[in-house]
Amino acid sequence: MDFQLKNKVALITGGSRGIGRATALRLADEGTNIAICGRTEESLNQTVSEIKSKGVQAWGLKADVSKIGDIEKFMEITLNKAGHIDVLVNNAVTSSSAPFDTLTDEEFRYHIDVKLMAYIRITRLVFPHMCRIGGGRVINIGGMTARLTAPLRMTNGIVNAGVANFTKQFSAYAAKHNITVNCIHPGYTVTERMKQIFEREAKEGGVEVETILSNHIKDIPLGRLIQPEDIANSVLFFCSPLASMLTGQSIAVDGGASQSVNY
Repeated sequence: MDFQLKNKVALITGGSRGIGRATALRLADEGTNIAICGRTEESLNQTVSEIKSKGVQAWGLKADVSKIGDIEKFMEITLNKAGHIDVLVNNAVTSSSAPFDTLTDEEFRYHIDVKLMAYIRITRLVFPHMCRIGGGRVINIGGMTARLTAPLRMTNGIVNAGVANFTKQFSAYAAKHNITVNCIHPGYTVTERMKQIFEREAKEGGVEVETILSNHIKDIPLGRLIQPEDIANSVLFFCSPLASMLTGQSIAVDGGASQSVNY
């Protein structure tokens, strides 16, 4: 079907790897021009080349989204090159594993800046441009710790819960401008970051990584780990006309692993 994304412009933070990269490539398949930022020049250049190979325009900028100056520069360059922004995918992430009583103020602040505040700041910059062109789509990626406890990932849980709340709050404000705002909670997704987590769990437990993978898969009713492309397809849905009346929603793409009932 026609997802009506040809010649649209999508801005994706954390777009050079994992979920961000998969999302960029999936939207490019639909004719969307893509602007991505990330922290590593090599992976940025590689992903930009992959996107361009699909016949669309692409721009990449090395940026640290915890810094407002980098966010402003990313916006400025994108608007100068593309002229407008139709889709914003907030995807940047950081993660650390530590018990509560070892976490410092600086670690909490950094997580808040990279995830929650970066999402708020870049959305605030994109918002007036979407208003001027008559609408847009904002999709926030926030981990499952928004809903589930994870004692060694408290910082993630706090910021992801904030992302879900921001999604709901902002969606009500943006609706009158024909802007939809939704959130995706990825389950165990096979990214470089998640592979590192599995390796750490294996080392701490004195077992093989394959054992850790098997244990996690047992908790997923659909019987496999989530791929970045699964999240990218969900982003595509939220960008499409099929989701034109969906806003303020937070959905888990986790293969049915979460057992909570959310209203």
